[in-house]
Amino acid sequence: MNNLLTVTLLDFTIQLVGFAVAFALQTEKFYDLTGSCTFILVAQASLRWRANRQFRRVLLSTMVTVWAARLGLFLFYRVLHEGGDKRFNKVKSKPVTFLIYWMIQGVWIIVMSAPVLFVNNERQNVPINTRDYVGFAVWLFGMFFEIMADLQKLTFRNNPDNAGKFISSGLWSISRHPNYFGEIVLWVGVFIIASSDLTGWTWVSILSPVFLYYLLNNVSGVPILERSGLKRYGELPEYKQYINTVPVLVPFVGRT
Repeated sequence: MNNLLTVTLLDFTIQLVGFAVAFALQTEKFYDLTGSCTFILVAQASLRWRANRQFRRVLLSTMVTVWAARLGLFLFYRVLHEGGDKRFNKVKSKPVTFLIYWMIQGVWIIVMSAPVLFVNNERQNVPINTRDYVGFAVWLFGMFFEIMADLQKLTFRNNPDNAGKFISSGLWSISRHPNYFGEIVLWVGVFIIASSDLTGWTWVSILSPVFLYYLLNNVSGVPILERSGLKRYGELPEYKQYINTVPVLVPFVGRT
């Protein structure tokens, strides 16, 4: 338990420092990058709790590190390229509200990392089994889906001919938010691998992918982008057709 409290303290200390610097400079540009770096630090710090570097522990910590490094660098590039993050336009000058955003990020990090933290804190060493292979395959699929969705949208936006248009090709033709779908899937893969080592109350870490789904689908992801899309393209007949035929999140589910 002391180990879990230590990384939780590390997590929120980083967010507090990040907030202090960001508020002083009135910038949000390193918000996502700070979150990604915290994911990496938490995963790697917890890996050192036990002298026995069991393969599952190394694998899970590496998976989180790879995911966080890729996503963090991508989001940092995007925010620099676009000049900022619109989510923070009205809040970065309000200290309490801005701090809440940073604290929410801290909660997100610790909840999402729970399966990895619990496995790294376990003393038992369950041999590698079928669940590990299945979980890794699910994680790979989710990573590929998220990366491809991000690259497709980045390529689309960087094409001057697409100014004023919305993307509806590639993975975006089967889901309006395929990057979020991929992220949820890869965290399901993380939990599947971790489940071999979970015992007793640590099964509460199943809330990791559930929390992510709720957060992206109901709070910070889909709702914000859906409102933005309607505001920008809502009068276009082709956009109306797009939102009426393409599923919000899960490909091929929810629309015809």
